[in-house]
Amino acid sequence: MITVIGFNTAIDRLIRLDSLRPGEVSRALDEQVYPGGKGLHVAQTIAALGERVQLIGLIDPAHRNMIGRLMCERGVLFHGIEVTDNLRTCIALQDASGQITEILGQGPLLDNTQQEALLRAFRRGVDDSDLVVLSGSLPRGFSPTTYAELAAHVRDAGKRCLVDAGGELLQHAVQAQPFLVKPNRDEITELLGHPIGDLAAAVDAVRELHAHGIAMPVVTMGALGAVAADASGVWHASIELAQVRNTVGSGDCLLAGMTVGMAQSMNLEETLRLGVACGAANAQGQETGFVERRAVEALLSQVRVHRLA
Repeated sequence: MITVIGFNTAIDRLIRLDSLRPGEVSRALDEQVYPGGKGLHVAQTIAALGERVQLIGLIDPAHRNMIGRLMCERGVLFHGIEVTDNLRTCIALQDASGQITEILGQGPLLDNTQQEALLRAFRRGVDDSDLVVLSGSLPRGFSPTTYAELAAHVRDAGKRCLVDAGGELLQHAVQAQPFLVKPNRDEITELLGHPIGDLAAAVDAVRELHAHGIAMPVVTMGALGAVAADASGVWHASIELAQVRNTVGSGDCLLAGMTVGMAQSMNLEETLRLGVACGAANAQGQETGFVERRAVEALLSQVRVHRLA
């Protein structure tokens, strides 16, 4: 079993426009609404690849049935902690050129009782699982040290912990030395305090994280692919796509693929290949943060993976 901590559940809205002009009225050409949040994206992609997975996150009365039904249909065991306030909304505005502007809602402010309900569910999940993923932002009310504390709990339980977060959450989490962290280019730049603009800088970044006790650091670099390291060395994987529809959620799908690779005892080369194929499959699809297994399998042979060091 894999447990995904995606406490800050969201409602994703992808709105397509001819153009986006600040200060002017824009009319939508198309609008799609899906349950979202980084953790949910990770969990449903893991399930699509055939692994058993459970997701722990918030739910509100207005979306309880929609999210519960979809997760059930997609093979995710969802443990929803209900709150009376509305879930956050994440809006992606895509113009005719394909450029996407994201607006990410904050989510509800949780009291101590609601926070503890999520943490109890987390502790039960760790007991049931071999791998635990901490993904995305946290609802307001949680401390910036929360992921560090959860990662330490997972480590002390003898399990592997994977973290995908940014800002203060990531800064504190790396101190707990989770098995894997997966910052993107902006997040690793903020973490290390200097620009990570090319593959050479990404290689230096994963080496630095590995030297600080992260067994498998991964840095995603958008169209440049992803760089990862472990005891076998530093690896780079990339893919060229003829068509890109929606890149939002591709990093989440990449993490899901790598989680499945770890669950199936793949080496880093094959784990990274699967992750990049998942990210690419999401970019070619219309729904944010979801892939179909056959789409991933069709892309695996197109992913180029080589060792850099």
